[in-house]
Amino acid sequence: MQDFMNFWENIQSWHRMAILLGGMVLFWLIEGYYPLFTFSWKRYKHAGVNLVFLFTTVVLNLVLGSITILACQWVTENQFGLLYILNLPLWANIILGLLFMDFFAQYAPHYMMHKVKWMWKFHMIHHSDTKVDVTTGTRHHPGEWIFRECFTIIGVYAMGLSIGMYFLYRSVSAIFTHFNHANIRVPRWLDKPISWIFVSPNMHKVHHHYKRPYTDTNYANIFSLWDRLFGTFAYTDPKKLHYGLDVLDEKTDESLMYQLKLPFDKNVKTDY
Repeated sequence: MQDFMNFWENIQSWHRMAILLGGMVLFWLIEGYYPLFTFSWKRYKHAGVNLVFLFTTVVLNLVLGSITILACQWVTENQFGLLYILNLPLWANIILGLLFMDFFAQYAPHYMMHKVKWMWKFHMIHHSDTKVDVTTGTRHHPGEWIFRECFTIIGVYAMGLSIGMYFLYRSVSAIFTHFNHANIRVPRWLDKPISWIFVSPNMHKVHHHYKRPYTDTNYANIFSLWDRLFGTFAYTDPKKLHYGLDVLDEKTDESLMYQLKLPFDKNVKTDY
């Protein structure tokens, strides 16, 4: 187990990028054979728009991610945080670290972005995609990344997250993001049991329905336990869903400049 963590403590940047892109390519291929929806669209154009947002996220992570790394180094040097207080076996630390970072870095900021108007306007870019697929998971406005990373740093201090645990969490979270957004057909008999503990594809698709109340459900990324605990869990037949937002023109979902300027457009209704 220690060798496993040593790998993440010393993981190379290209390894992390390979995990990010490898997972995306894998589910992109699966989508081609087992699609949930067969869209009438130009798949590569759609992916191109979303991958631009992935590029901005990677750049921000390279430029500002060092702040998070410094936080990881500080808590390790000072043995600060819940994991140090509990002093549990390594395997238990890994489980707790992943579980609570899913709350701090995903559930909490995601919930806030649906409840605070100015935050929601940044998050609307993610929800404006009318053809949800594996690339949709990368579709986040640069402003949203900054907000999410602030919550991530709070989680690092609260949990006492080492650099290795941080990189492990990031990689697991990326794989679940690809898995949950992928336009793949998962039978209910398989998807439903997955959703008892983890966020499943059909479960997360509910979150991308174009209007409430479904839009304001299923905020977690890895563990469905957080949505069940806080009463935000929802599940329905994904075939009945319609992606996008009812306050936006669906024709703008692949207009890159429109999406980048959307948070600052005072004419866009928010319902908040």
